[in-house]
Amino acid sequence: MARRPKRSDNGGPPLDDYNGPPWGDGDAYIFLAWQAAHAKAWKAPSHEIMLMRLDKAERLGLTYEEYTLEILERGLHLQPKDTDRIAAIKASRRRRRVSRLD
Repeated sequence: MARRPKRSDNGGPPLDDYNGPPWGDGDAYIFLAWQAAHAKAWKAPSHEIMLMRLDKAERLGLTYEEYTLEILERGLHLQPKDTDRIAAIKASRRRRRVSRLD
């Protein structure tokens, strides 16, 4: 038999509904370390560095995010001679765009 709601109940979900910690069943230390590393990596650099990266990215035909990810993930500051890597980044961009449309 279902319990009758209280007279003041608006039918919404319970406010004290707790689904567990944000790290789920894993180790909290690892979750918090990755969270801190992600925040540190994407912390906004100085205005001059941001403008420099944006300029380089535009000259290479990449977005600011793509160029910055290349620096963060591989430590590479792409140059115009890095045609193979730039082509690979652009190809993955097309794959991501197509997969979103599916």
